[in-house]
Amino acid sequence: MKKLILLSVSLITSLYGFAQKPSPQLLNPTNHTLVLIDYQSQMAFAVKNQSIEVLRNNAALTAGASKIFNIPTVVTTVAAKSFSGPMFPEISSFYPIASTTVIDRTTMNCWEDLNAHKAITGKGKKILVLGGLWTSVCIVGPALSAINEGYTVYVITDASGDVSTEAHDQAVTRMVKAGVQPITSLQYLLELQRDWARSETYNATTDLIKQYGGAYGIGIQYAKEMIKH
Repeated sequence: MKKLILLSVSLITSLYGFAQKPSPQLLNPTNHTLVLIDYQSQMAFAVKNQSIEVLRNNAALTAGASKIFNIPTVVTTVAAKSFSGPMFPEISSFYPIASTTVIDRTTMNCWEDLNAHKAITGKGKKILVLGGLWTSVCIVGPALSAINEGYTVYVITDASGDVSTEAHDQAVTRMVKAGVQPITSLQYLLELQRDWARSETYNATTDLIKQYGGAYGIGIQYAKEMIKH
């Protein structure tokens, strides 16, 4: 009887412990590389699947999250001097040109650029998170290429833009069919934070949301102000 009780307790403990273990499909600060692709003026001019204001906020949430949680990050541009122009200020505020190795390319698919490919694969992570412009070209290219080389790929769809809603949606559909996991910028940030008891990143996370998180950010600001009274 005693052995049966001990066995039951052991099983319950095992089940309880297993229930607390997060899915390996969840992103965390150490299991992936973020690639920020072609967040540049000329690329943004033609974006029609969402407003530029929303796109910029979502790009900022993504870049800001990577800084808060020290995510291995690759920043890449295309034809910066001859065509596409400077990066969004929301990106360069977190990754200043003066202190960041920004890899400029001629290829639309950054996976085909030797320096970009080396920088991405050199981080040593088998999970990649992509965001940028345009979804149907500069995101589809590396997403499908990385999957072909055995990587798991996530795409931050609301931090990516394209020349039409159809172009963006069809690109996402194509990538999902190939195995890409779509997520959003706020989801990315909150998945990294995951627990509000993580005090070391709590303030930075909520401050980022207050600045770029739209209605949710206003809600956080309201809640913090009301708690004072």
